[in-house]
Amino acid sequence: MSAVGFRAAPLQAAEEPLKKGKSCAAPRRAALGEITNNTGTLADTKRTRSSKKSSKPSCSQNPKRIPEVAARVTEPLPALPEDPSLEVERELCRAFSETLLPVLDVDEQDVAEPQLCSHYVKDIYAYLQSLEVQQAIRADYLKGSEVTAAMRAILVDWLIQVHSRFQLLQETLYLTVAVLDRFLQVQPVSRRKLQLAGVAAMQVACKYEEMFCPEVGDFAYITDDAFSKAQILEMEQLVLRRLGFQLGRPLPLHFLRRASKVANTDIEKHTLAKYLMELTLLDYQMVHLRPSEVAAASLCLSQLLVDGLPWSPTQQHYSTYDEAHLQPIMQQLAKNVVLVNEGRTKFQAVRKKYSSSKLMKISLLPQLNSSIIQKLAAPLLTEA
Repeated sequence: MSAVGFRAAPLQAAEEPLKKGKSCAAPRRAALGEITNNTGTLADTKRTRSSKKSSKPSCSQNPKRIPEVAARVTEPLPALPEDPSLEVERELCRAFSETLLPVLDVDEQDVAEPQLCSHYVKDIYAYLQSLEVQQAIRADYLKGSEVTAAMRAILVDWLIQVHSRFQLLQETLYLTVAVLDRFLQVQPVSRRKLQLAGVAAMQVACKYEEMFCPEVGDFAYITDDAFSKAQILEMEQLVLRRLGFQLGRPLPLHFLRRASKVANTDIEKHTLAKYLMELTLLDYQMVHLRPSEVAAASLCLSQLLVDGLPWSPTQQHYSTYDEAHLQPIMQQLAKNVVLVNEGRTKFQAVRKKYSSSKLMKISLLPQLNSSIIQKLAAPLLTEA
């Protein structure tokens, strides 16, 4: 065999595998170039490929180049070292923020509790504060009306007893009085129908708050059948129409629970604040106050009486009221306590209710006869 034939034999053997399969270095097919109705274009494309095929090197000439490139691309990039100055900057920002706002995030530990809504609870209470302004009650709204403040107090004291008789929720009582006041300020009511308006307001509140509310016949019975079931239902419809079916006015209880959480209040101070709040239901001079103000002032006075604690910056931040703003309201709360304790008023339903062991006999606390109460109430009692 000649030298030329000897060299051609292995070259043919090396080219045979390439003829059986596609070359790994072959160019990709053009997706849109070959899917066409123009046969001339397809033929020109094939001729162009065949002419260019000889100019490109085969994969047998350099078989290791492509695997090296693939390995090089799939190699993960090394992580960049973190700049230590960034951590120092974060610490400085955190310290600066704590200096500007010396308050704790009381909802930070409640992230795992979905029922506490820790992510947007602040927005909820901001909305409630705007809502209490929209559904406000005017000061001295009974002026020029046939109904007087004394008649209102008699009715509310009776409603408190009915509320205890039916064993209703606390929210129901506060909503009853709120619905009654809002109704009386937009709808004149005669003295004869004042009790009917109170019963209808309680029925509306029961339907809003209670899971199982009393029947209409129960309310007719509790009035000694002074009003029929038809009259109660008719008054209920009038109340709802005059209020525009807007029953979502926030209650002092809502804000008190928030304030007690912020201050980490114990059960004694919380119950005393509830007692102070419930006494305000009878006070016609306090009907125009916002529920958030009443709740904040009640807790402020409660912790002052029990532990001598002042209103903290954290409480001021979350309630949006400072102690100077709450001072006049605390004086009115103290006045109500003195009137009840000294028997200057005949409306004793709230005091009797909170003297039970179920409510820790909170109305009998000796702190309610302390000098703090006397000093706070003195200016208002002198005016009276």
